Amino acid sequence: MPGEAYLHDGEEMSNTSDQDNVLLEVKDLKKHFPIRRGFLRRTIGYVKAVDGISFYINEGRTFGLVGESGCGKTTTGRTILRLIEPTSGEITFNDQDTGRVRVDQLDKEQMRTLRRNMQIVFQDPYSSLNPRLTIKQVVGEPLVVNRVAKGQELADRIGELLRAVGLRPEYIDRYPHAFSGGQRQRIGIARALALNPKLIVCDEPVSALDVSIQAQVLNLLEDLQSQFGLTYLFVAHDLSVIKHISDRVAVMYVGKLVEMAETEELFANPKHPYTEALMSAVPRPDPRARSKRVVLRGEVANPANPPPGCYFHPRCQYAQATCAREPPVFQDVGNDHWVACHYANELELAGLEMFD
Repeated sequence: MPGEAYLHDGEEMSNTSDQDNVLLEVKDLKKHFPIRRGFLRRTIGYVKAVDGISFYINEGRTFGLVGESGCGKTTTGRTILRLIEPTSGEITFNDQDTGRVRVDQLDKEQMRTLRRNMQIVFQDPYSSLNPRLTIKQVVGEPLVVNRVAKGQELADRIGELLRAVGLRPEYIDRYPHAFSGGQRQRIGIARALALNPKLIVCDEPVSALDVSIQAQVLNLLEDLQSQFGLTYLFVAHDLSVIKHISDRVAVMYVGKLVEMAETEELFANPKHPYTEALMSAVPRPDPRARSKRVVLRGEVANPANPPPGCYFHPRCQYAQATCAREPPVFQDVGNDHWVACHYANELELAGLEMFD
């Protein structure tokens, strides 16, 4: 949003825009997992899975979070929902009933109430559905637990949810093993919709599906967003998927955000070398096209023992001496485009279309 300024390292955010349109706001979120060794299980260090990230999501929009496996993007989504307890930071949710609430400060009973407005679609449709439960029990469980519906009202609501995700209500008494991967993911989406949430965390919801089925599920998510006014935090490692569905995108590397911008701006004008490398790896639909691949040297930094300065500098082809000494500040370089790179304004990096 124009006129907004987000300061790094958890400092206060100034915002000249309308705060009422921000559904979720995250400030300096951290999740550090302890490393314990020895007979007494003493803590000898921490894995910094999420290391001080800040972003916002406007109501009715899709925020894409992308990065390599192990960068902390799934942990971010689960920490926001308090499925994993955060180490520190602020998570503010604009609840439709109680107004703006600090998710990180709520007790167990308050979280149970709030979770009606915050749901998740898991990555693997084969492990996220209980094989011992029928579809009626799987989709209806949130309604039963929260005492929203029972009896015929419950059956009618489950039928509506199944129709909304493109499945026939007659399937209500079948078990998950009777469905394909794409159908199972639709069932997972129906379960997430059961309580009419405002925010859904989509944790790589199409990565385990065939490409043709991926497109169907993505189109379904877009249709449901328009129909029910949903807001998505969409976690993925596939840039082509992120480009298709997201309004705003953040790129994550070893627990930190390295770049964040509106989707068109980021893909046309990347400012961080890591983003450029990710874009060069996107497969091209034309088999005759020659890819101009940016090959990164070395390995991903260890989140338990990251390098000094910029975490990306050992793999960066543009790295200078400053990069190894000083950590870059995550700052706005114009057009609400945020980058953590010392030389963001000096580098001329290739956008996605340049690799075609």
